[in-house]
Order: sequence, then C-alpha cells, then structure tokens
Amino acid sequence: MDIRSLTLFQHLANTLHFGKTAAACYVSPSTLSRAIQRLEEHLGSQLLIRDNRSVILTVEGKKLLSYADHQIEQYESLKLSLNESQQQLSGSLNIYCSVTASYAYLPPLLEKFRQAHPNVDIYLDTGDAADGIDQIKSQRVDLAIAAKPDDLSSSIHFKHIASVALGIATPRINCAVKKALQADSIDWANVPIILPEHGVARKRFEQWFRKKGGGRPNVYAQVSGQEALVSMVALGFGIGLSPIVVADNSPVKEHIEIMPDTAIAPFDLGLCCFKKKLQDPIIAAFLSMVPQSSTISPG
Repeated sequence: MDIRSLTLFQHLANTLHFGKTAAACYVSPSTLSRAIQRLEEHLGSQLLIRDNRSVILTVEGKKLLSYADHQIEQYESLKLSLNESQQQLSGSLNIYCSVTASYAYLPPLLEKFRQAHPNVDIYLDTGDAADGIDQIKSQRVDLAIAAKPDDLSSSIHFKHIASVALGIATPRINCAVKKALQADSIDWANVPIILPEHGVARKRFEQWFRKKGGGRPNVYAQVSGQEALVSMVALGFGIGLSPIVVADNSPVKEHIEIMPDTAIAPFDLGLCCFKKKLQDPIIAAFLSMVPQSSTISPG
C-alpha cells in the first residue's frame, strides 16, 4: 500500500464524501474510486459501504483508518527529519480564509514568509470565515484564518492574530428598514434580519438580539460570508451583525452605517491547524510569522 492511496483513504474516511475528497485531493472521482478498490482488493476486505446518498466505514475500514493515521504520521515525521538538514524549505502550503482576511490580515504574513522561504508554493482558497475550522478538519487545507469558536476542538491549534470588533450594520438608503429603526420605540420582532448561516458572528447576534427583547428574530435571509451580509444590508433588505473590518473595507461601505453603543463582545481571529501538524516545518515556519504581540492590524 503506497502512501498516496492511504492518504486518499484517510481523507475519504473523514469526509465520507467521494466528491469532496476528489476535489480536495485534486483527483477525479473515478481515480479515487479505483484507488479505494485497489486497497480493498489488496486487503481482501470491504472498506466502505456506499450508495448514491451515503458512505459508511465498515469495521475493516475503521481498522485501516487507524493504520493509515499511524503510517501517515510516521511518513510526515520522516519528511520532517529529512527536511531539518535542508537550508531552505520547499513544498506547498494550502491556506483558507475569507476575502476580507485575504487583504486585511494575510498580506503581512505572506510577505515575511515569502522572503524567508521563496521555494514554498502557496495555494489560497477563500470562502466563509465560519467554515475555516471545518476546512482544517476535512483536511482540505493546512492552515485557516478563522474566528475562535466557544467549543474549539482539542485537536485544533489556534494562534491569535487579532481581536475583531463587531457592530450592527444598518442601511443608509431610505427604505422600510431605516424607517423602522427611526421609530421612537423599535419593534425588533418585525425588523428584517440578515443572518450568517452559522459561526461565531451568528451566536453573537443571537445573544445581542435576546438582550433587546425582540423575541424570535424576523429572519429575511441567511447568507454565507460576511461580505454578502453587508451587501444585503446596503441594499435595504435588513440589518445584520458585521465585523467592523468587513464593513470598513466593503465596496458598499458608503451605503451602510454601524449602530452606536451596541456593546457586542469582539471575537478572536487566529491561524488554525491540526495540533499534530505543528511539527511540519512549513506550517511551523508560517506560524512563526505572527508578530510577538500576536496582533495584526488590518491593512
């Protein structure tokens, strides 16, 4: 069994989704299927139960996953010991972050890293910041810039890079939402709300809304990504909780305003990776780019 086949199986065993693993590992679904079939033929055991809707590990599959975890860890340790003698790091690094983080927090880290390690190739995926830790857990990326959740898994290493202030974004344009907010007594239960699909920002908003006594929020839409949320607020569809850095850097920032005195606690933003990956020389080198003060000011 070669290390590549074991790596594909390990990833599939964690995602339980052929399409996601094929995309993350840059292989076609048919190539992934053949790799799994070869493992099953080599071991003489069925590793997965699959149909059109689901993938389930068999008992034999769980045993192979344990073996694969150990072998891959040993292989990574071997690479580490061989790389320690090299003067310059080489290889690749996959990073995930939001669009805003890609220009507000990532540039100073990348600039320092590229100067120190020019032979490392950087690959960047962008998306909803709330999905950052899931990207790590599914092994789609090596590092992610993400908000620290209240229930951070013990397997995840989190290195603080910034404290992100939050505020309630409201539309500036004349619309029903703005008129509702100008009332002497705001009827919060009927104010349209734009919510993130999940994540720390959504929990912060729900906590704030409960304190306002609004009961159940009138959810107009649930969106993926804070950038989309700010755009919908600017168009007058509702109000929503936004990181101030997202609002300040939005192309529609002139069409929104932040409610004063909302007293919403900021969240911790950091670089995340699996703790077992901390000995990887490339990951360790990138984490070392974070300033000693552990705070990066948005660009």
